[in-house]
This record gives sequence, structure tokens and C-alpha cells, in this order.
Amino acid sequence: MLGGRKTKAYVCALVAMAAIACGKKTTRTRSNVETPAVELQGEPLAPIPDVPPEDARAVALGAKLFYDPLLSVDQTMACGSCHVIPQGGDDNRQTALGIRGQIGPINTPTVLNSALNFAQFWDGRAATLEDQAGGPIENPLEMGNSLPKLLASLKANPDYAREFSAAFGDGITERNLRAALAAFERTLLTKNSRFDRWLRGETSALATNELAGYELFKSVGCVACHQGANAGGNMFERLGVMGEYFKDRGNVTTADYGRFNVTHLERDRFAFKVPSLRVAALTAPYFHDGSAPTLDQAVRTMARYQLGRALSDGDVSLLVAFIESLAGDLPAVPPEALKLAARGKQP
Repeated sequence: MLGGRKTKAYVCALVAMAAIACGKKTTRTRSNVETPAVELQGEPLAPIPDVPPEDARAVALGAKLFYDPLLSVDQTMACGSCHVIPQGGDDNRQTALGIRGQIGPINTPTVLNSALNFAQFWDGRAATLEDQAGGPIENPLEMGNSLPKLLASLKANPDYAREFSAAFGDGITERNLRAALAAFERTLLTKNSRFDRWLRGETSALATNELAGYELFKSVGCVACHQGANAGGNMFERLGVMGEYFKDRGNVTTADYGRFNVTHLERDRFAFKVPSLRVAALTAPYFHDGSAPTLDQAVRTMARYQLGRALSDGDVSLLVAFIESLAGDLPAVPPEALKLAARGKQP
């Protein structure tokens, strides 16, 4: 029925589900986080794994750094300024807001469950959380700093000098800075969602409409791109498989080229890392361009441009209900971290 590249996502899903049907257990590595093998029993989604073991001193240091506006050149913004954990790990803006009120070209992705992604950033240019850590710090539209300057500022701070030495032994280095931030971010998993409890055998965890939404999610083909523990984040896909999304939207920008900006391969133009749906209920607006203001609209847009379907209002409602069931417990934010963040000018 479908030809060429338009079948790619469906083939990927069929291969994955065939492996599951054969009773195979899989272990994937996402940014150095090992997901334990899980018996999926024919389901294309898996529960969020346990938080991996991390050195508590590195995690505590990473949390402090994440919320410290010292990381920005003018000490007005922290990582936590754009990645607001209690609100879903993003900033709920169409595109990011950086130092001096600068507007970035792309939507801020959630930091929650980012350790389960197979690559970081919308275009996948960072393979690990450690690789990703320096990007926002040195981006002139975000934090506008340089890593050498930041390291000098950290070394001048007796508390940081002591805490880095305790966590890593060799003190303040770029490698240890990246490692600390990544160690904290790997703990930001949203465990215990009602959907995960259902996957683990708690049959009453999902309401009737949520379960119907999950069955629809599978039958219409959403699982072609949204699979695994993170319900996404494990492949790249072109935005506009079944329609000309960018032609219809207009005003194409460099950020719209997606993966092409990394590989410079024409087949990667307009391709992006498939986002996780785990906390999608909390992270409006949606897509790399923030063009969908509501989850309802995002579902309709994906159905049209990725699946070639026009969904009824009832079907959209069921899919939204299912997606809302994916959100688990939000990680707690240390009070001392919030005090640090308050020193900066939050966007």
C-alpha cells in the first residue's frame, strides 16, 4: 500500500515486534544507561528502568551545577532555567529563551528520561549526556559562556574545588564537569506511571479509555516510531512521511533541516530524533518548532503527516488519554538547588 521511504517506520516496528513475539529479551544502552532486559510479552513499550547506580557525590555535584547560574556568562541562567523539572523538564515555550532575552531557533526538549535516548538534541549531534553537557553552556543564544572560562570560575570557588575533589579525585576538569552533570541527569527518570504499573501486571492501573487509547496507538501505527521504555527517543524519522509538513507550514529555517545539519546527507533533511512521549502531557508546545500548542493538536498533526490519517475527535481523545497515562513520578528537586537557581533571572 505504501511505497519507498514511507514504509520505513512501519518496517522498523514490524521487525522490533517480531523479535518480541519470538520471546527475545533485549538490552539497549542509551547514553551509558543500561536498560535491563524486560520480558515485554508482545508489547512494544517497556517500563521505565530503575535509576542506574551512580556515585552519590557526583550526582549531588551535578544537581548543584545544573541549578547554578554561574554556568552562564552573565550568571543569569542555569540549566534548570530552561529544564524545569517540576513542570516536565522543559520550559513550555515555543523555542528556547537564552541570556539577554535571546530567542533560540528550536524547542527545548525535556531533560526527563533523556538518559534513555539513543542520542541527544533534536538532531542527535551528541551521542551521550556527557557530550551534550557543554553545548548549552557555550551556545551564544543560550548560556553564552566558554568552558575554559567556566572552569576558571569553578576553580575560584572553594566549595566547588572541594566538592569536585571529593567526587572525582583529580578536581575540576572539563571531563569531570560533564560527568557530574550527566550523573545527575541519569537520575531523572519518571518511574511508577500508571501505564508501567499496567505493564507489570496491575490490570486496574489503566482506565477503560486509556487502555482503548493504547490499543489504538498500536493499531494505527504510532508504535512505528514510539517504542521501548521511553516511548520514543531511539530512532530518527523524517517529519512529513505522508505529507509535506514544511511546505504546508512555510518559512523553512536552518533548524528545520534537522539531522541534515549534522550529516549533510540529503536523506537526513527534515529528519529529527523521535521525541519520547513519557512526559508529553506536561511539555506543550510540541515538535522541534513548537508549532502545536496542545497535545490534541500534536496528535492530529502526527496522524496527518506521519501516518496519513485523519482521526476522529473520539480517537484523538483516546490517544491523548493513553499518552497522559505514560507520565510517572517527577524527580524531587533538592531545596538547596532551588536556592541556587533563584540567584539567576529565570526566563
